[in-house]
Amino acid sequence: MPKFRSYAVVGIVCAGTSLWPASGAENSPIPNFSLDSMTGWIAGLPEGENPVGQDYLAPESGPGPVTNDRAYPHVDDGAARRDGKQPTFRVADLTNPILQPWVKDALRKANERALSGQPAFTPKERCWPIGVPGWLLYPVRPVYFLQTPKEVTIIWEEDHMVRHVYLGARHSANPKPSWFGESVGHYENGDTLVIDTIGLNDKTFVDSYRTPHTTQLHTIERYRIADGGKALEVSVHVEDPGAFTTPWNARQHYRRATDGPMIEQVCSENNEGFFGYDIEPIPTTDRPDF
Repeated sequence: MPKFRSYAVVGIVCAGTSLWPASGAENSPIPNFSLDSMTGWIAGLPEGENPVGQDYLAPESGPGPVTNDRAYPHVDDGAARRDGKQPTFRVADLTNPILQPWVKDALRKANERALSGQPAFTPKERCWPIGVPGWLLYPVRPVYFLQTPKEVTIIWEEDHMVRHVYLGARHSANPKPSWFGESVGHYENGDTLVIDTIGLNDKTFVDSYRTPHTTQLHTIERYRIADGGKALEVSVHVEDPGAFTTPWNARQHYRRATDGPMIEQVCSENNEGFFGYDIEPIPTTDRPDF
């Protein structure tokens, strides 16, 4: 049966419960990502590079994330409809020096599938949590922030994926691996939220190319309001000595969305039925959660 989920937090956001800091607090010593109950943030640039937010932007310098193999340009559905082109799946550039041999082998297999004409969707398309740092690649629908003195809760509207960031806390000695890991955070310079995450399981990918990782994965994200409150700029530092030859960095851009408070949406449970795709099964369990 489909795995049950609780959506109680959605009611908290939509009902207009007071957030901290208060909406419109101009002199707040911390950034206010939840300007009001109508404000969310959509990954991607309005046009040009990474328009729908499913790829990282390159760092300012130094080692960066896996990108598309230039020999096989990626054409997303939106560009295909706009330009009359055939959409394609992503093909990873295997020359990126951050990749350890076993990771490169895993990506080679993913590339072969994509180039063979078989569907190569990522697990998030089938309702699986995307993990961290993949969280930054949730597309299309807004991410909402719920800020309180001790915790920041971040929610992606599309499937109500939720992250909990505990402010001023320290990491556990041996956190049990989970989909979004153990995140602790703090504010810096009055405009930045810093999130440090460990304790991630190895069931997710770090990007939209199916790049694997190990449970040694450690990320540090920095969220900063930009463009006079119209955008969020995010940088992420990634370390995993079990998967990568060196730490690497990436960036993401979010644009402000003011199309209303969070609404209820659920991941489609039958979206493999249209063409008989051999793709990831949706998350299921053999017993209810409660």
